Amino acid sequence: MTLAGRFDLTGRTAIVTGAAGLLGRHHCRALAEAGAWVVAADQDLDTCAAVADELGGTVTAVAADVTDPRSVQTLLEQALGRTGRADVLVNNAAINDMFESPAAALEQSRFENYPLELWRRSLEVNLTGVFLCSRIIGAEMARAGRGSIINIGSTYGVVAPDQSLYRDPEGRQRFYKSPVYPATKGAVLAFTRFLAAYWGHAGVRVNVLSPGGVENGQDDFFVREYARRTPLNRMAAPSDFMGALVFLASDASAYVTGANLLVDGGFTVW
Repeated sequence: MTLAGRFDLTGRTAIVTGAAGLLGRHHCRALAEAGAWVVAADQDLDTCAAVADELGGTVTAVAADVTDPRSVQTLLEQALGRTGRADVLVNNAAINDMFESPAAALEQSRFENYPLELWRRSLEVNLTGVFLCSRIIGAEMARAGRGSIINIGSTYGVVAPDQSLYRDPEGRQRFYKSPVYPATKGAVLAFTRFLAAYWGHAGVRVNVLSPGGVENGQDDFFVREYARRTPLNRMAAPSDFMGALVFLASDASAYVTGANLLVDGGFTVW
C-alpha cells in the first residue's frame, strides 16, 4: 500500500458525535474528504442536517443523546443500517462552560462557588458520554475485529488552565476556567489508555486527539495573550486538526494506540 493509500478511508464508516459544533463539523469534513461515509450525530438535528447538506452525499445527520444508552444504540443501528459497518468513532461531544450572565460569570466560575449541577452535567456529557459511545459502538468494532476510536481531549487535560489568560488589560479577572473541564478531559486520557489495553487484542485502536485553544470570537486581549504564550504565536483554526484526525482514523496510524496526539501549537511545551 502506498503512503497516500494508508490515509484513504474509502469504504469505511465514521461516526462523529457533537457534529454540529465548531470542531465537529470540521471532523466530519476531514473524514468525508478522506473518503469515509460519515454519520454526523448531535442533539441538534437541524444544525447537524445543515452540516450534512453542506458537506454532501457521504454525510448523513442523526439525532443522538450521548448520555442516553438507548439513543446511542439507535445511533449505532442507524449507522449499520446504512453501510453495515462502524469503523471509526470520534467522541467529540462535550460541554465547555458558557455562563448565561457575563456579570455573574466571575463569581459563579470561582472554584469555591462552582455549581454542583454544572459539574454533574459536564461529567455526564464529557465523560459518561464517551463511556457509553465507546462501550456500545466500540463493542461492535471489537466483534468485527477492527476499528479506531478517537476521543477528543484538550490541552487542559494535560496542563492546568492558565487563569491569567482570562484577565483583561486592566488586570480584572473576567472569569475562571472551571474545574470540571480539565477534570473530565484528564479522565478521558486515563479511560483511553484503559480501552487501548482492553481492546488491543481485538484490533480496536483507541487514541486521544487533544486540540489547543481555537480562535472563535473571543476578546482581543484573550486571543493576544493566548498567542503570546504559544510557540507558534497564534490560536488554532478549526481546520488545524483535520490532518491529525484522519491520521488517527486511518491505517497511517495502524501501530498507534493509547496515545495522546497534542495539536496545540506548542502550548504544553512549557
